Amino acid sequence: MDTIAVIDFETTGISPEHGARATEIAAVLVRDGVVVDRYQSLMNAGAWVPPFIEALTGISNEMVRAAPPAAKVMREVADFVGGHPMAAHNASFDRKFWDAELARAGRSRTQDFACTMLLARRLLPHAPNHKLGTLVEFAGLPVAGRYHRALADAEMAASLLVRLEDELVARFRLGAVTHGLLCEIQGMPARELDRFIRSGTTSGVRARFFAR
Repeated sequence: MDTIAVIDFETTGISPEHGARATEIAAVLVRDGVVVDRYQSLMNAGAWVPPFIEALTGISNEMVRAAPPAAKVMREVADFVGGHPMAAHNASFDRKFWDAELARAGRSRTQDFACTMLLARRLLPHAPNHKLGTLVEFAGLPVAGRYHRALADAEMAASLLVRLEDELVARFRLGAVTHGLLCEIQGMPARELDRFIRSGTTSGVRARFFAR
């Protein structure tokens, strides 16, 4: 299986397009179902942390002011991630901040993102909802720490990713699950998943995804 970099941001708001900035990032590398390396740092983007965000995350303005500059942190975490394919829970959120903060640091993204929320909607449709905390409880996964802190959330998203890969292997008797297959699955209607997998029509690269 691919080594995948699972990331999580804590931020001052919902979107960098509306002025929100990152306050913390974590990335964990997952290989063969195991987290093999970790990166975490608070980051000072010169932004104010609203009181409701501080209450949610526990990250204060004082903590952010003492943190390394955001551009330095982004260059470090980009080097840590390297060329590995990426994943996040609700990846559309983290991808926006990754791209925006990376651009401010003079870098750009080349990898696609897999989204554990979209994958869970297709593979664990009977979960009460598809928030990270709900899925961790529903799947019986370990709680890695306080929710809404980057490293704990990245660790739990990584555990969820492994659980979803195991579900695919067990349900469809796959020989391996690649990041490319995950990205294909997350983009299709849930009702088409069984037909898609069982047909073996994965962009012409059946041998990479399916047991012989």
